[in-house]
Amino acid sequence: MTWDRPNPFILPVRPQAADIDGLDHTNNAVYVRWCQDAGWAHSHALGLTLADYKRLDRGMAIRRSEFDYIFATDEGEALLLGTWLTAGDSPLSMQRHFQLVREHDSTTVLRARWELVCIELSTGRPKRLPPEFSDIYVPAFSTL
Repeated sequence: MTWDRPNPFILPVRPQAADIDGLDHTNNAVYVRWCQDAGWAHSHALGLTLADYKRLDRGMAIRRSEFDYIFATDEGEALLLGTWLTAGDSPLSMQRHFQLVREHDSTTVLRARWELVCIELSTGRPKRLPPEFSDIYVPAFSTL
């Protein structure tokens, strides 16, 4: 498997009948949901959960997202969704990257990127990463 970056967190996914649209391919909204699922699963694996976000009154909010849909996928196809974190352009931000690969032939079918900003949940205002976030997320940043 050729990944865009080293050591991805990998979430296996497989389109179900309900994921297929009128063109007989996986609906684009399903890819967005899978990316959200992978982001949370990765965060949990690193040690930060939704409960931690609420306790700290901080969260990583999507400021911008980009999705490049390269190839369609079909019901039942085995897919691997890799994700990585990278540094953002300010002390308040980071990026999350995604690559969706068809398992049987290692073809990349989607790439996506989110720009994330740390916010105070109670106000929605941008805030610096709390130490708990920095201590967990920053060491997980991928570099090329």
